[in-house]
Amino acid sequence: MVRKIVEKVPDEVLQKDLEKYQQKAIDLGAADAKIVTTDTILIDERVRAKCFVPACSSLGKNAHCPPHALDLDFMRRVVNNFRYAIFYMLKVPSDELVGPGFKEKKLGGRSAMLNWKISAQIESAAYYDGYHLAMGFAGGPCEPYLCPNQTCRLLETKEGCRNPFRSRPSMEGVGMNALLMAAKVGWEIYPVGGSLSPTDIPHVIRLGLVLIY
Repeated sequence: MVRKIVEKVPDEVLQKDLEKYQQKAIDLGAADAKIVTTDTILIDERVRAKCFVPACSSLGKNAHCPPHALDLDFMRRVVNNFRYAIFYMLKVPSDELVGPGFKEKKLGGRSAMLNWKISAQIESAAYYDGYHLAMGFAGGPCEPYLCPNQTCRLLETKEGCRNPFRSRPSMEGVGMNALLMAAKVGWEIYPVGGSLSPTDIPHVIRLGLVLIY
């Protein structure tokens, strides 16, 4: 049942809801999920700079990636107006995102799609529970997987996103230091790249976060 929007959600209701969204992330396919306070969300200019150095192949190609993504100072103010978020991770086999040619082969598509699904569905569940400002973030560029071989319609024609209920901004694109945040909550995370072999690391993780209230 859809709940009405109230001026202040009682703490006992809020905590039960946060636990429900935490479990929902796991039920949808996350390996783990944490209820975090927003003072643990790290926004760092260096993360945004890594989109440019070395230049990402999706730089400037979609509305969720720099230079079009939300401004970092604006994003800090947004985060500061929330108290709680759900931070979750997917555990992915190394050969899906490690090794030469994985980008060209679109090997990360399945886990990317799942990440956007979890983020969007938790956001939606919170919205209909009365948390009308809930907003989700996932990881990586959307355009190679959701709009392959097409330009971003939101950038090109202003007609709106082709996949508004699937695509979500990446944590990195808005400057969130997702990797350090993951390390701080105790998740085992490694750098990935085309020069590695899948046998060099035990697994890769994808990260997502939903601001709730």
